[in-house]
Amino acid sequence: MVHPSADYLPIIYKRYAKAWRKLRADAPFIEKAWLDRFLSMIPKAESAAEREILDLGSGDGYPIAHYLIEEGYSVTGVDITKAFIKAAQKNFKGMPAEWVLADMRDITFDKTFSGIIAWDSYFHLPPNDQVALFKKFERYCAPGAPLLITTGADAGEAIGEFNGHDLYHASLSPDHYRQLFIDHGFGLIQYQIEDQSCGGRTIWLAKKR
Repeated sequence: MVHPSADYLPIIYKRYAKAWRKLRADAPFIEKAWLDRFLSMIPKAESAAEREILDLGSGDGYPIAHYLIEEGYSVTGVDITKAFIKAAQKNFKGMPAEWVLADMRDITFDKTFSGIIAWDSYFHLPPNDQVALFKKFERYCAPGAPLLITTGADAGEAIGEFNGHDLYHASLSPDHYRQLFIDHGFGLIQYQIEDQSCGGRTIWLAKKR
């Protein structure tokens, strides 16, 4: 049975969007090394359509989407929190970015992307939804495209805290993730459990075959 806090997540982000944005803005940019590995896997291309990255759980676009745009990529950011999307639309106006208010579980596109990122977002989904989302990864990653996600270190639910409220996280086992990558056409490039250079995150970098 899924912990009830899984259903509260959109409410927490909506209620405390301003506080969350400040917390994120004040945090060091420790993701950069992993983003650089991710970007290094995208073939150089002249077409703008071949430099488009899907960022699931994009927040207000900082720091990840901002960095991707600085590096010459266009970004489609998806987030469930209206305040984050509105802020991104304002802050990135005129830049090569599109911001979509949606639950990542419900996304539909008529195109593929040259890379997909779900950083500090995918692990907020209940286990069954994490399994199901791999169908989206498979569908929307172009051949050869990298996929970068963060998860928990082992199977189970972990309930954090933000402003006095339960903050839901969940994870599958490492072996389950490995099998999902295989089943959905990805080759695993790098896996780092609790990377201390990146805030203790467990990180997966894979490539669509």
